[in-house]
Amino acid sequence: MTASGISPSAVETFAARERELFLARNPKSVALAERARNSLYAGVPMHWMADWSTPCPLFVERAKGARFYDVDGHEYIDFCLGDTGTMFGHSPDPIAKAIAEQAGNGLTTMLPGEDAVVCGELLAARFGLPFWQVTATATDSNRYVLRWARAVTGRKTLLVFDGCYHGTVDDVMVRCRDGETVHRSGLVGQAYDLTQYSRSIPFNDVEALEAALAQGDVCALLCEPAMTNIGMVLPDPGFMQKCRELTRKYGSLLIIDETHTISTNIGGCTQLWNLDPDFFVVGKPIAGGVPCGIFGCSAEMAEKMLASRKQAQEDSHGHGHSGMGTTLSANALAMHCMRANLEQVMTQAAYDHMLPLAKRLADGFRGLIAKHDLKWSVTELGARSEFQFCPVSPRTGAEAEAAFHDELQMAIHLYLINRGILITPFHNMTLCCPSTTAEDVDKLISMLDQAITELLAIPGARE
Repeated sequence: MTASGISPSAVETFAARERELFLARNPKSVALAERARNSLYAGVPMHWMADWSTPCPLFVERAKGARFYDVDGHEYIDFCLGDTGTMFGHSPDPIAKAIAEQAGNGLTTMLPGEDAVVCGELLAARFGLPFWQVTATATDSNRYVLRWARAVTGRKTLLVFDGCYHGTVDDVMVRCRDGETVHRSGLVGQAYDLTQYSRSIPFNDVEALEAALAQGDVCALLCEPAMTNIGMVLPDPGFMQKCRELTRKYGSLLIIDETHTISTNIGGCTQLWNLDPDFFVVGKPIAGGVPCGIFGCSAEMAEKMLASRKQAQEDSHGHGHSGMGTTLSANALAMHCMRANLEQVMTQAAYDHMLPLAKRLADGFRGLIAKHDLKWSVTELGARSEFQFCPVSPRTGAEAEAAFHDELQMAIHLYLINRGILITPFHNMTLCCPSTTAEDVDKLISMLDQAITELLAIPGARE
C-alpha cells in the first residue's frame, strides 16, 4: 500500500495524460530540450534540472515577482521561487537596479568596498552575531564553518540530523539506519568513508542527541531549526533549546543553517526562538537571487578563530592556505546586491505580506484534505508550507521519507504546471513572496482541488 492511499495504477493513468498534455502545450521547450542533448550533459546545465515532473525540461524565458514565463508564452504563478533562492520574488526592482549600478563599476576585485562594511553592520544588527564573512554559496559557508569548528575545538566529528540538507558538503552526506551512521544512498564517486568523522541521529530525539554528544568527540552540531529538504519536519517544543543546552554541556559548537528557514522571520528562527548559536549560516536569498552566502560567529568564536589561524600560519611559515575562500567570495556585485536586499527587499513589510498568505495556503491545503477524506497532513513554518502523504506531520527525517509517494507527487506537480502553477520539486513545498496575492493562493488551492477530484474519479484510485 502506498503512503498516500492512492493506487499506483491510478497515478500512472493520471500522469500519462498529463505528460501528453505537456508535450502538446510546449513545442518550443520540446525542441530546445532536443537541441540541448547535443551539448549539455542530460540536456540541462545542471543535471538535476532534468529531474522535474515534466517529460522534458520546461525552458524559462523571463521571470518577475511571483511569476515566470516559458518559451512557449505560458504564464506561471511561482510558489517554488528557486527553492528559496528568489524567496522575495524574481528580480526585485532594487536588485535589478543594484546589478545595473555595479555592472559598470567592477564585478569582482578581491578587495572590499563600502558595501562590505554596510552589509556587516546590517547582518550584525539583524541576526545578533557580531562578526561576518561572505562566501559564494551556503554550501561554501557550511564547509568553511566546519573547518573553523574543527580548528577551534580540536575535535573532528560532525553531528547532523538524519535527512538533513546543507548543500553539497561531503561531511553531511550520511544517514541514520537502525541506530548506525551510514552513507547517504545515491552518492556519486564517493572515495572515502564519511562515517569516520560524521555522525547522524534522528531529529527530535533528545536521548540520541545527548548520547552522541557525550562521546566527547563532536566538534559541532550542524542543523536547520526545522528540517526542510526531506519534507518539512518541525522541532518539538523546546528541542532546539535542548540542542543549545547539550552542545554547551559537552563542549560542542552549535551551527544553525537558516538557508531555508529564513522564510520564517526577518531574523530567522534563530532570532524568533532565541537560539544563540556559535555560528549562523544563510545563503540563497541573502543577495536577492545573486549567488551569495554568509556566516556569522560569536565574539568568543572570533577570538578562537584568530588564534587558530595564527597557529596555522606559523606552522606554514606564512605561506599556507586556510582551505577557505574562493576568488568570487564576497565579490563586488554580490556585496552591492546584498546591501540593496537587506535595506530594501528583505524587510519586515515583506514578511508581513508573506506570512498571512502562507497561512491562508496551509489552511486551504487542510480544507482539501478534509474535503477529500485523505490521510494526509500539512506542515507550515513562516512563509513555507507543505502537504505530506501521512496523517500526522512527521517528527523525524525517516518518518518524512516514509511518507513519500514520488510518483503521485510528480503527477500532481505536472498537473499544476500544465495549468500555470509551479511548486517546489522533489516534495510538496510552497513559498509565498511579497508579490504573491490572495488570488494566487486561491488559484493553487482550486487547481489542487481539481487535480485530486480528477485523480480520485479514476476507477480503483483509493487503496
